[in-house]
This record gives sequence, structure tokens and C-alpha cells, in this order.
Amino acid sequence: MKVAAGLAGGVIGKVEAGMSSYGTAGIPGTSDPTKLSLSEASDLVHGKKISSVALTQECLKRIERLNPKLNAFITVTAESALEQAREAEAEIQKGQWKGPLHGIPIALKDLVDTAGVRTTAGSELFQDRVPSQDAEIVRRLKAAGAVLLGKLNMHEFAFGGSSVISAFGPVRNPWDVEYSPGGSSGGSAAAVAAGLCFGAIGSDTGGSIREPAGYCGIVGLKPTYGRVSTRGVIPLSWSLDHIGPMTRTARDAALMLQALAGYDAEDVTSAYAAVPDYAATLEKKTSFRLGIPRANFWEELHPEVQTAMTAALGVLAKLTASQQDVRIPTGSEFSGMILVAEAFAYHEENVKENPKLYHPETLRRIRSGAEVSASEYIAARRQLEQIRRATPKIFETVDILVTPTFPVPPPKISELLGEPDKLRGRELLMLRNTRPLNVLGLPTISIPCGFTSNGLPIGMQLTGAVGGEAAVLGLAHSYEQAAEWHKRMPSES
Repeated sequence: MKVAAGLAGGVIGKVEAGMSSYGTAGIPGTSDPTKLSLSEASDLVHGKKISSVALTQECLKRIERLNPKLNAFITVTAESALEQAREAEAEIQKGQWKGPLHGIPIALKDLVDTAGVRTTAGSELFQDRVPSQDAEIVRRLKAAGAVLLGKLNMHEFAFGGSSVISAFGPVRNPWDVEYSPGGSSGGSAAAVAAGLCFGAIGSDTGGSIREPAGYCGIVGLKPTYGRVSTRGVIPLSWSLDHIGPMTRTARDAALMLQALAGYDAEDVTSAYAAVPDYAATLEKKTSFRLGIPRANFWEELHPEVQTAMTAALGVLAKLTASQQDVRIPTGSEFSGMILVAEAFAYHEENVKENPKLYHPETLRRIRSGAEVSASEYIAARRQLEQIRRATPKIFETVDILVTPTFPVPPPKISELLGEPDKLRGRELLMLRNTRPLNVLGLPTISIPCGFTSNGLPIGMQLTGAVGGEAAVLGLAHSYEQAAEWHKRMPSES
């Protein structure tokens, strides 16, 4: 584990000696505050019942204890996190509360640029890369008063769905460390699930927020394309990349999205659209009409995924107005071409000059983009625009789509690494149900809906119309209250 100055050298001890006068003692349910949801922790911080310093200290202790097993963090910025926590505490004491993220420990996928802190994208190529500027979403998180704990491990350059390929070693699933946490935001999912932070940032080009969220039993939200700025985030595919929150509850995701969403004039992919009060709409009662796209998404499911989803549909039936089968396009015939072409465009110079600094499998995937001609790429991009413009037709008779997050439970890490020639095929199966929604650019959330017989989480996707984050968050929240799968946390054996 590589850490920024201080964590292994006793910063925690110094903080204990100089902590503020209020911490966690005597607060019901806070003997271990890392088990709180972000919204619960926020309420206590705002009410001056828990110190931001104490929360940060507990997260750093937990990282120190569990990260060697999970490998979720690449860089831990202990000293700056504690400084931010002290600053937040002082502001809150003076009544200068900035909102729900103020004083709350958050972590960032390590492709999000952070000024003065290295941003590696999980690659040896960038292992010493230190940006001079923050990404736009980092600026927004800082403006909201969030405490930034550090940078999270990931599949190299986000080009994979398993998080087994990283210059810093594979990320491990906190429910069973023998298994993949999914990817590419595997470190983000593992960190949130294991209580190392209260929320994390992930990126999603083909499912890299939702698939690992599903595999780790947390909530992962891919907003509408362009809703959250990607400026300052190392790209995989500009046309398909999305940035979003990974949290323990739908309410937590709403609070994080509130800070992240909004137009960025300097980001060419940013959409100019009003940002609603997401948390305020969670309790709004709406009789949603559900669409079930059976073709592609519900086919050849693992029996335990099928069982969990059948039960979930039964719960949703009590919360919504109707259910009907629908068909939606997947874009599988052209989206892969766009992804590899744009990935190659970003990496072309480094691939020529420093090919040995890439993992061989990542290099192979990137180089495949060189085979896409200009005419093929232009035609594919035109098809992408056409399919996105047609999405309103999907929602003429339904409001929200329901699908399994993935067709199969996560595989063991040893199996993925033991058969490298089968790795990409297995990842594409793991990402089968998430990739089409990047093509459509629609807001989609993954929420826990059950467990396999060996204790691994199962996820369900809810997808809304363009700009419909409030709707999917609202139904996700209602489902959580009815099913309560989100309350389970992995053991720490």
C-alpha cells in the first residue's frame, strides 16, 4: 500500500492527542461511526453531535486496518484530510455549515485529477503523475466542504470490468476477498462497502460504477450523460464516459449528486440543464409505470440472480402502478468501435513511446482502436447520436426500466488471472446489462436486491428518461425502505 505522508507514521496518534472536545461517545448507534450512512453522519455532524475530525480519524484507522487486505486505496492523503476535517469542524462550530457533505470523508477514483496529489489511473505509466489542477468535480466537492481521504484503486485506465489489472495489484471484494469486486471502479465500491469512506466517486463508460456497486452490495448512480462534468478526469471514451457517486443508500447518492451536478462551460460534453433538489424529491409519491426489457437484459441469467430479481419485481409491484414488457436498443453493433477508437486517440502517443509501461492486456485493448477507420468512427458516432435522440420513445408508455445489474455473480480473482485469454470475454459478460445504458446516456442506478447462496451481493438497475435522476433515486429509496438489503455490511474476518 502506498500512502501519502503520515498515515503509517503516526498521524492518527497525533490526532487522538489533539482531538476536539466532541466525538462519538454517547451517541446512539455510533460506537463505530464508519457504519453510518453518509446522510446519518451528515445529520450528526451538522447537529454538532459528531466531530468531522473524529469521523476522519475513524476512517483512517479503518483504512490502515483493512486496506492491506482489500487493496482499495492507492494513495491515502491522511494529513490533508485531517486538515480539511479540522477546518470543517471550525466552520460548523461557527454556524457556517455548507451543506450535507460538509465534514464528511469521501474518496476519489484514481483517474480524477487532484492538484498536488498523484493521479495514476492504476497504471505504471502514470505512477508519478501529479496534476497541477483539480478536476471540476473535486472543486465542487471541496466547495461543499467534503473531506478527501485519497485515491482509489481501479482497473488500469478504466479499460476493464474486473479491477484485476492494476499496477498496484487487484482490488478485492470485501464480502469475500477471493472474488472480484467488479470494475473499473472496484476500489470505490470496495471502500464504500467496507466502511473506509462514506461515499466515493466512480466513472462509468460501460458499467464501471453500477457493476462494481452491484457486486459489492452498495448503491451506484450513473447520471444522464453530461449531467456531471468530466473535465479533469482521465478519459476512456469521451462519448460514453459518465461520472457519478457510489454510496450506501439512495439518499446518500442524492446528496452527493447535488454537489456534483451542474453545467460546466469548459467541458464540451456538459449539458446545460437545471439541477433539481434531489433529496427533497425522495419522499415524493409517484405511481411509476415500470418497463421490463426482457430481450438481452433478462436472458440467460444465473439462477440466483433470476430468483433475486423475481423477488425484487414482486416488491416493486407494490410500490408502482404497473409493469409491462418493453424493447430497448443496445447499440452493441457500434458502441465498442467508438470506445476503442477514442481510447486509442487519447493513448496513441504514449502507446508508441512507452508501450512497456502498460499492462500487456490493456495495451492490446487500446491498440485495437488503431484498426478503426475514420469513416467507420464517423458512422458509429452518427448512430450514437441517432439512438440517443430516439430515447424519448422508450418512455412514452413507461417511466422507469428495471433490469438485473449483471447476469452472473462475480468470478474469483484467481480464475480471471489464471486464464488471461478469457478475461475480456468474462468481463463483457459481467458488463452485459450495463453497457447499453452508456450508449443511451440514460440515468441508471444499481441498488442491492439480494445475495447469492455463498453470500455475494446481487444488484438491480433502475433506469429513467434523460434528466430523470430524481425519479430513479426516488424509486430506489422506496425499494430500500421496503426490502432493506442495503443495511447489510460485510464482516471483517
